[in-house]
Parts: sequence; structure tokens; C-alpha cells
Amino acid sequence: MARVMADCRRFESDANCSLTIIGEEAEVIATAAQHAEAAHSHADTPELREQIRAMLEPEAEYVPGARAAEPFPA
Repeated sequence: MARVMADCRRFESDANCSLTIIGEEAEVIATAAQHAEAAHSHADTPELREQIRAMLEPEAEYVPGARAAEPFPA
């Protein structure tokens, strides 16, 4: 199974978060949901987990260092 990443650097945020989570899809979604709740005050809901799933990127696209942030999808 392909590894994926959730990269907080990808989106603008008040926290200016730099966390990147890489692993199997299920563990990345679970960990990213916990992080979104703890660090960004989002509720851990099925809808949030679907948003996270939609924003996952292939592990191979990881680039260390700074990343230009884009607006968070509505």
C-alpha cells in the first residue's frame, strides 16, 4: 500500500504550523485528525476526516523546508 502525507505547511493557518505526517493512509488520517483537534481547534468529525483524506498527497511529493502556503479549501 502506498504511503501518503498530510502536510500542515501546505495551508495558511494562524498557528503557522510546520507539521508533516507520513505513513499509511489510515494512520495518517487518524493522527492528522488528532492534530487538527489539538493544535487547530477543529472538531474530530467524520467530515473532518473526509476533508483530510481529500487533501492527502503521495509521500514522494514531500520536500523538506519551507513550503508556500495556499488558502484552506472551503
